[in-house]
Amino acid sequence: MTDSARSGSVRKVVTGAPWEDQFGYSRAVELPNGLVLVSGCTSVVDGEIAAGGPYEQAVNSFNVALSALKQLDLGVADVVRTRMYITHARDVEEVGRAHKELFDAVRPAASMIIVQGFVDPSLVVEVEVEAYRGTERGAQPS
Repeated sequence: MTDSARSGSVRKVVTGAPWEDQFGYSRAVELPNGLVLVSGCTSVVDGEIAAGGPYEQAVNSFNVALSALKQLDLGVADVVRTRMYITHARDVEEVGRAHKELFDAVRPAASMIIVQGFVDPSLVVEVEVEAYRGTERGAQPS
């Protein structure tokens, strides 16, 4: 179940993903200036880790993030920064290919970082996304 809640002038998206309640965070937070921060997303679909290699996990992870943006009426074109965390250097090409397919037309600032691991050892990719809603799209001027 997806719930979009307003806390003061900060909007939050809570999707009901298992770790949101367990660790006390929101999937996405929109600040009054139009900046939207999406928490780390993994290849979890309907509460289960989706099978697949680095490419498939990257696509699923980005789709989780984009779904959160959709709850705030934003999309791929609004993405200004991505971060890709991977557990193996050998996965750079596959994760990069997934990123290019989704964001080539947008060309956000991006980082790919190799990390030791994630909460579940079957996960090999986690992504973060930042988007921006300009004042012409309803952000409140600072």
